[in-house]
Amino acid sequence: MDRKFTLSCCSTVDLPYSYMESRDIPVLFYTYVVDGREYDDDMGRDPEALPRFYAFLKEGKLPQTSQINVAAYTEFFEKLLDKGGDVLHIAFTSGQSGSVHNAFLAAEELKDRYPGQRLVVIDSLCSSSGYGLLVDYAADMRDEGKTLDEVAQWVLDNRNKVHHQFFSSDMTQFRRTGRVSGAAAAVATVLNICPIMRLDDKGAIKAYSKVRGKKKAVETTVDTMEQCAQGGRDYDGKCFVCHSQCPEDARLVMDAVEERFPKLKGKIRLCDIGTIIGSHAGQGTVAVFFMGNERPHME
Repeated sequence: MDRKFTLSCCSTVDLPYSYMESRDIPVLFYTYVVDGREYDDDMGRDPEALPRFYAFLKEGKLPQTSQINVAAYTEFFEKLLDKGGDVLHIAFTSGQSGSVHNAFLAAEELKDRYPGQRLVVIDSLCSSSGYGLLVDYAADMRDEGKTLDEVAQWVLDNRNKVHHQFFSSDMTQFRRTGRVSGAAAAVATVLNICPIMRLDDKGAIKAYSKVRGKKKAVETTVDTMEQCAQGGRDYDGKCFVCHSQCPEDARLVMDAVEERFPKLKGKIRLCDIGTIIGSHAGQGTVAVFFMGNERPHME
């Protein structure tokens, strides 16, 4: 297929690398460090990578994540530009990482070295498989023959319409990373409380409610999707679901979504939460992603 430009992204799209390859989307990998050793955010290339990561968490080890620096972005972009043509890079949300600012710096540095080509970087304001959903829609448009400008404008217009609705039944990692206090995590565990969370209009995680038990968490998640999705119960767009080592909980969400929204475009894509997002979410998190109204501003 003769495409008008190269579309790229970062590994925090939390989609399988094999899928990204099949869609011809180059990926720049985040990394994490445990016990002084660096590991790639693997995206399923090595079947042992994700179990190893969650084993670290079970052992009480706290992975250290960091931004992608300017040099890494520059090297990644140069390889794409050297192949010829323009590049559109959709980056991980600035609401959870400052990496996108390094991507902007790298693009600015390369401008004079590739005067006949364009390198456009966009802050996705999205995370995990919601980020993946945004990139997937952009790839559809690219494959339809849309120009870089057309796709970039669509991404800017719609990035804040990608909803990230999720809950967690295990507060361990949220406590370890300081997102919730030890006392609050202990109470939540004893009372079987699941926090209900979403991404706000800046791409940052916001916990805005809590319910008791997984059944209620699933019900609340699907109810919120009905309230926010384009067309309500008639939503006919894509839907992605991802989870962190709790496939049974993810299946409960998928079954409930499929029953509530019979007009979904294709099958729900089920994905694993990768190592970077998982470093903060830990085990027991399930998220659903879909196109809806503008995400709310939340203090």
